[in-house]
Amino acid sequence: MVRTYGFMSTYPPTQCGLATFTAALRRHLTAATPGSRSRVVRVLTDADAGAVATTPAVHHMFPGAVDSAARVLNRCDVVVVQHEYGIYAGQDGAEALSVLARLRVPVIVVLHTVLTSPTPGQRQVLEAVVDHADAVVTMSEAARDRLLAGYAVERPGEVVVIPHGAVPTDRTVPGTPGHEPLILTWGLLGRGKGVEWGIAALGALRDLRPRYLVAGQTHPKVLAHEGEAYRTHLREHAAKSGVANLVEFAPAYLEAKALADLVGRADVVLLPYDSSEQVTSGVLVEALAARKPVVATMFPHAVELLADGAGLLVPHRDPAAIAAALRRVLTEPGLAAGMRDRSADLGPALSWAAVAGRYRRLAENLVAEKLTARVVVTT
Repeated sequence: MVRTYGFMSTYPPTQCGLATFTAALRRHLTAATPGSRSRVVRVLTDADAGAVATTPAVHHMFPGAVDSAARVLNRCDVVVVQHEYGIYAGQDGAEALSVLARLRVPVIVVLHTVLTSPTPGQRQVLEAVVDHADAVVTMSEAARDRLLAGYAVERPGEVVVIPHGAVPTDRTVPGTPGHEPLILTWGLLGRGKGVEWGIAALGALRDLRPRYLVAGQTHPKVLAHEGEAYRTHLREHAAKSGVANLVEFAPAYLEAKALADLVGRADVVLLPYDSSEQVTSGVLVEALAARKPVVATMFPHAVELLADGAGLLVPHRDPAAIAAALRRVLTEPGLAAGMRDRSADLGPALSWAAVAGRYRRLAENLVAEKLTARVVVTT
């Protein structure tokens, strides 16, 4: 069925995970049914000053502009709202509720964060967001379980799991005997990424002559508050640890093709995150879609996706465990190849085409339910 899809989220040229996610979902969802269209309410952040050029399908939401945002979205058949703390105005992002309360069309809310111990305000806002939604999407079973166990959700059956999408690729560049292995961490940089633990692990891997590449610019919000202090700290940490010659930083935002080429050259992807809260990781999904062996700390999304052998899990903040896991991937015969095979099994379900198909079917069900409800009311 030809539809007009509405989206409310950050959106390119904003450089953040939600913006990239929304752009990809929009592209694949409209492409699934030729003739379908979309409208985007682009939520502007502090980092978006000067980047507000208007296009016919993209409208900008400044703080307080809830009426205009709702008018745009109510002209759509169904609306997909991305929820993350920190992108909407108001206490704990409460302004999102003002828009949701004005919508008269089916609403799908996608939760990117579900906290175990939210503040009272965060809990209140998230529960209200869920209450306004016709369907709620989490991107992992862990997030769904956490939501249903820890929050007041009146309609649990409306909470569904649809994985984060990725573009399946296999751009592996064959290594040559004796080549220096490439360990890759990428994404917007900020405290909590745990890169210092990856650097600390390198001392035990000197004999392998690895190259640890940390790719990605500093997160715009981090940059606004503390500049490049974290990256400077990491450089100093590498120097004090005597591994500065093994660490390289590529502090630029990578477009899709450049990122795919970079990931293709990696021997292993390292996700040494500090947080035990993370129930969604786009970087993890992209790594698996590229059929890369992964070493990750035991955050919930990693535990869920790597359980079948696509990667190795290590304790948080444990350089010795990270070093041991990296050594296994880089030297143990058959281990990396087995991980690539497991990732290949996961790939089809994580492809953007498959993910968009699930959103399309969910949207069609909600539209049909809304039409049925209207018929019942009028008769």
